[in-house]
Amino acid sequence: MQEIKKYVEENKQRFLDELFELLRFPSVSADPKYKADVLQAADFVAEKLKEAGADKVEVCPTAGYPIVYGEKIIDAALPTVLVYGHYDVQPADPLELWHTPPFEPTIRDGKIYARGSADDKGQFYMHVKAFELMMKTNTLACNVKFMIEGEEEVGSANLGAFVRANLERLTADVVLISDTSMISMENPSIDTGLRGLAYLEVEVTGPNRDLHSGIYGGAVANPITILCQMIASLHDENNHITIPEFYDQVLELTAGEKAALNSAPFDLDEYKTDLDIAEEWGEKGYSTLERTGTRPTLEVNGIWGGYIGEGAKTVLPSKATAKISLRLVPNQGSEEITAIFQKHIEAIAPATVKVKVTNLHGGEPVVTPTDSVAYRAAEKAVEESFGKKPIPTRGGGGIPIVAMFESVLGIKSVLLGFGLNSDALHSPNEKYDIYNYYKGIETLPLFHKYFAELSK
Repeated sequence: MQEIKKYVEENKQRFLDELFELLRFPSVSADPKYKADVLQAADFVAEKLKEAGADKVEVCPTAGYPIVYGEKIIDAALPTVLVYGHYDVQPADPLELWHTPPFEPTIRDGKIYARGSADDKGQFYMHVKAFELMMKTNTLACNVKFMIEGEEEVGSANLGAFVRANLERLTADVVLISDTSMISMENPSIDTGLRGLAYLEVEVTGPNRDLHSGIYGGAVANPITILCQMIASLHDENNHITIPEFYDQVLELTAGEKAALNSAPFDLDEYKTDLDIAEEWGEKGYSTLERTGTRPTLEVNGIWGGYIGEGAKTVLPSKATAKISLRLVPNQGSEEITAIFQKHIEAIAPATVKVKVTNLHGGEPVVTPTDSVAYRAAEKAVEESFGKKPIPTRGGGGIPIVAMFESVLGIKSVLLGFGLNSDALHSPNEKYDIYNYYKGIETLPLFHKYFAELSK
């Protein structure tokens, strides 16, 4: 551990400077105007992998944005770790809510503020620097492969085809991912499950054009009103989702599982203070930790229609649209839930409007084992680095490709993240603690060490 700490200390400013370079690329995969920046970010990652000591580094084209691949095979008899991450980021909008420019990383109070700092540039780049550390100190204990993609934030549409076309190249014993959070640095944790996702767009159309709200108001259905009524009906008075068959495959936690989940450190008052809310909200009969980790949800992510510019324009709009995400738990399939949702929305739409549902993307829920060699290696690494055994937790977010890796490559993943739930992922003023960044670089070599030892 001392050798690891010494190398990090000697190179910490360079590690930070390189991360800042990466964060300056506005690699927003959702917006075509950033295409050149996304491609430049991919080239940067490839160059840094080469400098760190990786072989066969390649920027692999796909039908969308490229996947950066690199490897270091030191001994075919040793176990192989496949590191996954993504260099694309969410849009930074709304820009006016950022305290500093989203693509000009800024340090405040020991935290790096920038889009992608925690999700996922700061986290996957820890692996690149940890790999460099192991190469330079001659302590690499496993074979390592890197697969860093550029479309995670838009559903990883082309990753599956790449994986299926490169089965031999991607052969490994475990997938190691840092794209999740810990409870805190004082209470380290490892995610052992993630929710799945069905992400849809609902468009409601009324008249064939925007109408004068005085001349036509009261005689023609307003699509915004109808859409709002439809959305409001999707939860009952107990905040239970009302879609028929939605819960049919959901597995209830056992009493023991509930007790274990709720034993994790959690301060509800601190939670509410951090979010500036008077009360939490959610499905009746479940705790906050259960709601965010083990229960399915339905959320409206965006809604628009009519005139939203400055001043007044009295129109009865022709259309209204909403983006809706459904977080799924084990046994719920994204395709099945999408079909159930579409059937229900079409059924509750009144004859005064037309409804169109578009499936944008989805992914499957996953639970990772806690008795595997890889999990035990992660547990030992965190315990040595933090001085405390990590708590197994369930993550509320999703990484859709984890289930795909298991079904296609036949290997499990370890979700060894170093972010915090308070990092404002997908929001203005996203941040990543400098301490967490360095702590990740210190901990990851220990994972490789223990994974090699426990695999014997």
